[in-house]
Amino acid sequence: MLPGMKDIIQTPDAPAAIGPYSQATVFGNLVVTSGQIPLTPDGTLVEGGITEQTEQVIANLKAVLAAAGTDLARVVKTTVFLADMNEFAAMNAVYEAHFPAPYPARSTVQVARLPRDVRVEIEVLAERH
Repeated sequence: MLPGMKDIIQTPDAPAAIGPYSQATVFGNLVVTSGQIPLTPDGTLVEGGITEQTEQVIANLKAVLAAAGTDLARVVKTTVFLADMNEFAAMNAVYEAHFPAPYPARSTVQVARLPRDVRVEIEVLAERH
């Protein structure tokens, strides 16, 4: 990659973008993912509660990060969007099971509504290997 250029990450192992955005971009050794929601790679919405939806979101993040040449251990910042902050503890239990210590910085916010009325969306910043 030339200095000042960005690479676009696209993988069939995560849901395709459903709008004018990329699954992730790479700038230098920084990987910036778009928010991932609980869709399977074929675009099917995962049924169930916050636990099942968070598992799928993290599976999508793992796939996008792998396509970019990195993984959850190299994540430096996450932003979690929740439809209901009362579901924080359940989301956090799944999150903690997948992100290794030392944990990345994180912001968690409750939002009025998420795409497809899902329970959770997560985006990350990671260092490329």
